[in-house]
Amino acid sequence: MKKYKLAIVGATGVVGRTALKVLEEKMLPISEYYLFASKRSAGTKLKFMDKEYTVAELNENSFDTGIDFAIFSAGGETSKIYSPIACNKGCTVIDNSSAFRMDTNIPLIVPEVNFNEILNYKGIIANPNCSTIQAVVCLKPLDDKYKIKRIIYSTYQAVSGAGIKGIHDLENGIKNYINGDNSEDYLEKFPYPIFNNCLPHIDIFLPNGYTKEEEKMINETRKILGKPDLKITATTVRVPVFNCHSESINIEFESEFGDIEEVKELLKKSPGITVVDDPLDNLYPVTFNANGNDNVFVGRIRKDASVKSGINLWVVADNIRKGAASNAIQILEKLIK
Repeated sequence: MKKYKLAIVGATGVVGRTALKVLEEKMLPISEYYLFASKRSAGTKLKFMDKEYTVAELNENSFDTGIDFAIFSAGGETSKIYSPIACNKGCTVIDNSSAFRMDTNIPLIVPEVNFNEILNYKGIIANPNCSTIQAVVCLKPLDDKYKIKRIIYSTYQAVSGAGIKGIHDLENGIKNYINGDNSEDYLEKFPYPIFNNCLPHIDIFLPNGYTKEEEKMINETRKILGKPDLKITATTVRVPVFNCHSESINIEFESEFGDIEEVKELLKKSPGITVVDDPLDNLYPVTFNANGNDNVFVGRIRKDASVKSGINLWVVADNIRKGAASNAIQILEKLIK
């Protein structure tokens, strides 16, 4: 079997470190690993695959060694500069930032949904937004069978999605509460304390009143499902949970479905989904179960009584794994098989 060279760009960040963990679990046919980060993080020692790696500074010459694939998790500006450089040197890039997601010439991929779009493809592949990924894994089989007419997203997103500063804000908010300290001097990421609070504010606000996160979910869902005119609205909320995003998804169909059990069976048979749906026995998706898992957990599956043909879903997934690192590595895994 052919062996490949793989680079991890942004290796010291939350997603980068998780990617290394997932790679240790997968044991893919990789002969050489290259770990890159910014000048500030260069020199960091990371233990990986029973070896100690020294993280190198990313520069224009980083891809001169014949690297086959690179997973970028270092932010949009870094991706815009260095992804084209890597591609010009024969490297296929899987990018976790938002830099290329809505570029019409660049595929936006969730392996369970639309991997066929990148068969025999070389270049930049965009990894969708974390909240979009877990949604479309569920939406794809439903759209194939019943044709989705409209979607209403309401998300409850963990602080890990805001990076290490978001995690610090929750940790320090808890400490301040325990110590009886009401100051907000500790805030690094959010405009208000996230502990004991919910913030309907993820990314920046746009002139139309939506946030950029909400617009990402709307536009990325349309692109991935190949339905540019699909009616979608979204409200995204940051909640005081360390990891795993939860979503309430209301779906209206073009055609009628037989009964709700038919929908449950369809989801059970679909790739990447674990159905947890016995509410009378208190069984439904929760973050504790999704944490550290690559599947998307779906429950509270029920008919929407307010429309002729519609359902409600409760969807939970690990936003750092399936929502970023694992999705990228699943793309890589399929490319090298």
